[in-house]
Amino acid sequence: MIGGNIPTHLPEREVMSDVVELSNFIAGQWQPPQCQHWIENFSPATGEHIANIPCSSSEDIDLAVEAALDAAEQWSQFSINERADWLEKIADELEQRTDEIAQLESLDTGKPITLARNVDAARSVANFRFFANQGREFESEIFEMSDATNRVLYKPVGVAGLITPWNLPLYLLSWKVAPALLMGNTIVAKPSEMTPMTASLLAEVIEDVGLPRGVFNLVHGNGLDAGAPLTAHPDINLISFTGGTATGREVAKSASSGFKKLSLELGGKNATIIREDVDIESMMPGIVRASFLNQGQVCLCGSRILIHESIYDVFVEAFLNAVNDMIVGDPADDETELGALISAAHRDKVMSYIDLAEEEGGDILCGGGPPVGIPDAFANGFWISPTVIDGLTPDSRCATEEIFGPVVTLHPFSDDGEAIEIANMTDYGLAGSIWTQDVDAGSRMAEQIESGMVWVNCWLHRDLRVPFGGVKHSGVGREGGRWSLSFFSEAVNICVKRE
Repeated sequence: MIGGNIPTHLPEREVMSDVVELSNFIAGQWQPPQCQHWIENFSPATGEHIANIPCSSSEDIDLAVEAALDAAEQWSQFSINERADWLEKIADELEQRTDEIAQLESLDTGKPITLARNVDAARSVANFRFFANQGREFESEIFEMSDATNRVLYKPVGVAGLITPWNLPLYLLSWKVAPALLMGNTIVAKPSEMTPMTASLLAEVIEDVGLPRGVFNLVHGNGLDAGAPLTAHPDINLISFTGGTATGREVAKSASSGFKKLSLELGGKNATIIREDVDIESMMPGIVRASFLNQGQVCLCGSRILIHESIYDVFVEAFLNAVNDMIVGDPADDETELGALISAAHRDKVMSYIDLAEEEGGDILCGGGPPVGIPDAFANGFWISPTVIDGLTPDSRCATEEIFGPVVTLHPFSDDGEAIEIANMTDYGLAGSIWTQDVDAGSRMAEQIESGMVWVNCWLHRDLRVPFGGVKHSGVGREGGRWSLSFFSEAVNICVKRE
């Protein structure tokens, strides 16, 4: 049910009924778009117009890249330990503003405030601290030969173009900004035009801590007018992109002509595998979380649940009971577990898949539309109840195409081999999870799944040192820990022959 009250104020900002005007942050200065065109930003929960952001163009990108180039030599002269100290300063300031981050993120994305507080705000701080520690522990490799010494030197790549999505705005921006800065690069960042608030807050923090001007530049705008010029710019040396597979394909085409370093973290159609020996009661909270966290708008969510046929009916009954107990409602309410979808267009896309599921012979077991009893304050928001669909074949469109919403499909399997076959029956290969009391069997299954990440008896249990990324249509490259430090640098070998 929907309950609670809408917050009446933006933290440290204007009243919600007033529209906030955001600016680009270039060379340490806040400035409007050169073309003076603007994009309207809406609250997903209410549909209310909450902000205007620059509809930036190639002119703004050019200015930002120029600023980054001007700052590059100075920034590259800092030692890695000095740059780690800057990351700590940013983390300290972000930590002082965690409540504001959570409230802005909840307002801008429609996600529950508890999720924004415990995941988005907390992880954004943790990302900067983690990479600061990585920098202090970083040691370049030395390889000895009988007559020579090889030393690996890690140089900055140059100007990094960072493009981030709307589902985890500051969380994913910090995941890229921190290692890019640590390895000596300067930055032009373009966040999603649908969730600009916390990117601007990060720029405020960077201004407040006194990071040298031009090291970090923020350009708001859409993909066509700002994102495309950024990826194609001849002075951008590296692109790190997180977003949809279709857009990632265009980013790859644009970046390839300039031989830019490229990292693409794209979509997923992940399988949650329930073996016959699963402990349903103890593991159900994790399985439900893997299905619907952030309204299913996480590329890692398990949108296909594969269930051993011997426990199918028992599991489905328990799963539906848990899903029906979830609180869908006011994102500002601490009790809310699921909020609104990001936009009207995305809600309509998700609903089109629910309609398609019925055409494909699926049975809607719960959900399938907006929550019942939405108060007037939320009537114009973008809502869909958690939806569970049975009866689809594993190769149906709804079971193989990314929906990216609060929708899961259920599929029986007879043995581990069939579960693996179904899990691999998509063009995607990002993540997955296996739930079983036999961890050895679960581990053996995990090795056969075509995916960059597989969890056994957990989901989204992240060690930031490990590689993050997908295979097939789910991405190119890896980030995380040393993989991030390698991606955001150029490794140079220096061989010195001894007398």
